[in-house]
Amino acid sequence: MTITEVLQYVDRLVKKQTGEHLDDLQKTVIQGLWQGKTYNQIADECGYDKNYVGDVSRKLFKILSEQLNEDINKSNFSWTLERVINSPHFVGVNTNITYCPFYPTADRNQPINKEEEITKNTRYHDLTLAPKIAHFCDRTLDLQTLSHWLTTQNPRLISVLGLSGIGKTALVKHFVDLNLQQFDVVIWKSIKLSQSLDTIITEIFALINPEPIQTDNKLTQLFNLLRQQRCLIILDDVQELFTSGLAGQYKTEYKDYKTFFTMMTEIEHQSTLILIAQEQCQEMLCLDEELYPVKCLELEGLNNTEILKNMGLKDEESWSTMLNLYEGNPVYLKSIANLIKNIFMGKVSEFLSEGGLILTEDIKYNFNELFDRLSPSEQQIVLELSKYNQAVSREDLRLALSLSSMDLINGLQSLQKRYLIKTIKGEKVGFNLFPVFREYVITCRQN
Repeated sequence: MTITEVLQYVDRLVKKQTGEHLDDLQKTVIQGLWQGKTYNQIADECGYDKNYVGDVSRKLFKILSEQLNEDINKSNFSWTLERVINSPHFVGVNTNITYCPFYPTADRNQPINKEEEITKNTRYHDLTLAPKIAHFCDRTLDLQTLSHWLTTQNPRLISVLGLSGIGKTALVKHFVDLNLQQFDVVIWKSIKLSQSLDTIITEIFALINPEPIQTDNKLTQLFNLLRQQRCLIILDDVQELFTSGLAGQYKTEYKDYKTFFTMMTEIEHQSTLILIAQEQCQEMLCLDEELYPVKCLELEGLNNTEILKNMGLKDEESWSTMLNLYEGNPVYLKSIANLIKNIFMGKVSEFLSEGGLILTEDIKYNFNELFDRLSPSEQQIVLELSKYNQAVSREDLRLALSLSSMDLINGLQSLQKRYLIKTIKGEKVGFNLFPVFREYVITCRQN
């Protein structure tokens, strides 16, 4: 557990009781206490009198004691907080928790219709379909962004987007693991396994209330729940709803999701829907943050070689080169690391001496699926861009391709929504492919 995670938890407890977030001195005190420092040491670091630091600490202990219903003091601060945060009491599938000392249930101002009422003191967490994350790569800033949005802004719809393997699902799952008790209801669903919206809503109510749904309009019933309880619903693999062709276009049988996503942003409630996807649709865009509480987090590759540890690799001084070559994509890196371990005896420098990008069959398979989803105009654009190392302007693409202006512009926008091309700003806006995808196109798709 990191000090950042501890600060996030304590901040929410303090905010719940006082209405204020931690100030800088309180954060410094918490960090010092967590590291086992004395009041004198903390006072020297922050330039305050040790007695004042002691007063600040005791006020924090009082708040934490009341929020956690435990006696917390300087001697037991660290281990008590770690025990509470990591308590398995709050983690489970289909688990009913009647009392949550760490995160009290969110306030509800609206009256509850008796036939809609769900027991307020009960929590429902269904993570059956959520993956288990054995090792979370360093995405501190992305994690902080998610935490900030959900603790201070309460957006109704959040999209976490990026290429396959970039770490979207791992990031959201790690956030859920750290913040499970902040929500009355947490539901994780994969569109790959359950594509019907009607089925997903039915499964949600089967978890919360085994009694039959009282109204024919399941969406109405669902939004009653989203108003009464603070819910976090995660839908993974949302790109499975979209048809081949231009990005973000719904298959005919799944257009009810478009209505649902729009309603999530327009109807007043206290819950959040997180969408995890490889491509962007219109409902994920935020046109006006005040009118439409929508957020979009687009993940880029990792820039820390920590992910390569414990993979059996040698030549650590070459890891950064390997990381950059494969754009910091965790799935690419794991696949290449396995290749290096088996064929090059773990010697990264020897692998790099081969020169250029090497694509494993796993990487090719992922790109095969992605390329086959592209529209004809997108495929033409990609094949043309793969011929160049440098960015190509829209005008040059128009001269090289027999595409209408509309098809070219829509194709470029769609490729952006799939995170396959980079936009380079200069005197003229240019476009080029991300290197690994470009190598795939050259190797596997050019005749």
